[in-house]
Amino acid sequence: MDFHIGKTEVYGVEYAIKASGNPMRTVFNRDPLTEKDMNRATLLGSCKSGEGHDNYLKGCVVEFDITAPLFWWKEAQRYHWFDFVSSQSTMHCLLKFDLSNQCVSDTNKEIIAILERIKDEYNAISEDDKEAKKAKWRELVASTPVGFCLGATMVTNYQQLKTMYKQRRYHKLKEWHVFCDWVETLPHFLELTGVKKEEVK
Repeated sequence: MDFHIGKTEVYGVEYAIKASGNPMRTVFNRDPLTEKDMNRATLLGSCKSGEGHDNYLKGCVVEFDITAPLFWWKEAQRYHWFDFVSSQSTMHCLLKFDLSNQCVSDTNKEIIAILERIKDEYNAISEDDKEAKKAKWRELVASTPVGFCLGATMVTNYQQLKTMYKQRRYHKLKEWHVFCDWVETLPHFLELTGVKKEEVK
């Protein structure tokens, strides 16, 4: 299984661009976007991360489906506004997954074979032997490799993606390169955030 991003929905971009001018308005309105609105939003959105002038980017909401190995999820979860809507569950489905197809191709085949063996051992234990069943289940969960992939529907926004993009564009993991390539395709993202589309080194 490979890292991939599926269906993507982006909401509120025009609404957020208009909202970027609220601090300077004496009359609050939602008139149609003008060139002035776009110029202002581009200027504010391209400020350094953390300065706060780009807060309106939080109104550009992104929902998407993503499948990634556990080692990638561990890094992604450090971001504050990168939230799970819902995800696949090892607790509910670990015994149902095709374990070899659920792992990235780099996962050692011997490790997958061990996991398959533990799974078979669990299934062979009588339902009446609850303690043995519980112990074998914990062994299965604890032995699942970090190359194991789970899919999730996520929600985030342009301000958070701007930070992620800048921090991860040249990351050692190829999964982050795919992620940043996807970010570049979002409507007006490059224009509004001021980040430069570059080839990965």
